[in-house]
Amino acid sequence: MVNSKLLKQKHIYIGSSALLQFNKILNKNNYKQFIIVCDENTFKHCLPLLIAQCPKLVKANVFEIEPGEVSKSLNIAAQFWQTLVENKIEKDALIINLGGGVVCDLGGFCAAIYKRGIDFMNVPTSLLAMADASVGSKTGIDFEGVKNILGSFYQPKAVFIEPLFLITLPNSEMKNGLTEIVKMALISDSKFWQQLNNPQTSIDEKLIEKAILIKSKIVIKDPYDKGIRQTLNYGHSIGHAIESLTLNTIKPLMHGEAVLIGMIIENHISYQKKILKKEVMNEINHFLVSNFKPACIPKNNLNPILAFLINDKKNKNAKFMFSLLEKIGACKINVEVTTGEIKKALQYYEKLVE
Repeated sequence: MVNSKLLKQKHIYIGSSALLQFNKILNKNNYKQFIIVCDENTFKHCLPLLIAQCPKLVKANVFEIEPGEVSKSLNIAAQFWQTLVENKIEKDALIINLGGGVVCDLGGFCAAIYKRGIDFMNVPTSLLAMADASVGSKTGIDFEGVKNILGSFYQPKAVFIEPLFLITLPNSEMKNGLTEIVKMALISDSKFWQQLNNPQTSIDEKLIEKAILIKSKIVIKDPYDKGIRQTLNYGHSIGHAIESLTLNTIKPLMHGEAVLIGMIIENHISYQKKILKKEVMNEINHFLVSNFKPACIPKNNLNPILAFLINDKKNKNAKFMFSLLEKIGACKINVEVTTGEIKKALQYYEKLVE
């Protein structure tokens, strides 16, 4: 079980006894109804284990969605709210999000809106959700093709991280989550970066705990994204634009895949602006390309990417504002970026991954 006092204070439980702790909390509370949100994969692979550990959930209502970003939509949210109404779900109910980032974002958002807010808890099943999406109180859905443009700050009552769920994941999903862990190291912890840069480092609960601690400390300082929390958006301005660009294609990029591309491109922008030294950019980008094999992106992509960037939540006065790396372990927020700098960085990326 997690050793950090901070995470215990935030009601985040990590380890093989996390679900046993969940069962204790369910038995102590007076929730009258339970609704489990899951996707087709977690319904099959994870729900039986959850119910076995928490017998009280055997009669819970289950809302099952299609896996992937396609389900983070207003249409699916409306279907969920309709299910809650049809089942006469009241304020003393509990929503349980059993899944990856999509499930946690969607379920948390719907919980925040329904009857002006009902309790929810996260049981993340992907590395991305365990290390990032399930904590921090941000919830959201996509709208009009724009990533996370609708959302709220709404805190889960607790988060239960059972590393056993990672066994069910393919390698692509593990790398999808590891990207966000690398991001957290780059923006705030050079020693953690060195650890991740070591081929002998394994993905275990201690690694997940370290990533959550980094994020939790940042969120505590800036819960509503007014300052330092914006460092967590490093790689996400370009990353979200590219992710949005591929949403309706035959093979949409996963969030981590898009953020990986975003980090590489934004590192070059930071280098252009003389914020990041060239040798540091090369070190980081070489690591990212060598270990993650980033995808090629469509040609003639500048204008479509700019069209999505216009809706980025960090923009001010119709100007693109990015969070850019200064060095390993430090990130600068509210940096104005020009169209020309984005164009040069995209050209750099295309040559890098040819």
